[in-house]
Amino acid sequence: MLKKEAKEITGGLSKPSKMPGPAYNLPAPMCITGSTLVDVINSVCNGCYALKGRYNFPNVKAALARRLQSLQHPQWVFAMTVLIKGEEVFRWHDSGDLQSVQHLKNIFEVCSRTPDTMHWLPTREAKFLPLSTDSIPKNLIIRVSGTKVNGAAPSFWPWTSQVTDGKGKTCPAPEQGGKCQSCRQCWDRSIPNIVYGKH
Repeated sequence: MLKKEAKEITGGLSKPSKMPGPAYNLPAPMCITGSTLVDVINSVCNGCYALKGRYNFPNVKAALARRLQSLQHPQWVFAMTVLIKGEEVFRWHDSGDLQSVQHLKNIFEVCSRTPDTMHWLPTREAKFLPLSTDSIPKNLIIRVSGTKVNGAAPSFWPWTSQVTDGKGKTCPAPEQGGKCQSCRQCWDRSIPNIVYGKH
């Protein structure tokens, strides 16, 4: 399969300026948990960046909608593999989140087919996660996000993230022009928790 066809099937990858590699995003309003949290004061989804700015441009909204629709395509796994192969790192969902157990299983398959790429999947959809981490491909880290700004990290999962509006952040991006640069903490299984500054 050529990359041109793979892009047509999947809607293509996104290129967040902060990231050291490509990503795949979905419409933030379709987040299952996030669409509830967005109206909760002091939740990490309240004031969501993916509901503002360029995400509201008509062409961006259209691209996000195409990607959401593409999840049902029978060749989605193969097409995503074609687009990701050769990348050092990949982020799942710089906007949006998991839609179903099958969606996660398909991501697992893509990760298994791209063993030289480190994958990072932040999520709040804990109900779709496997009971054991043994089934997760070794090149994928799933970080379950805390729900409250300055709140505790989830305790039921080995890899997590939190958001703070004060001290204690471990993500260096704010001091690096908003970019990851050489940092790969989010993709590192040896780091159990990442603390991001509220943005």
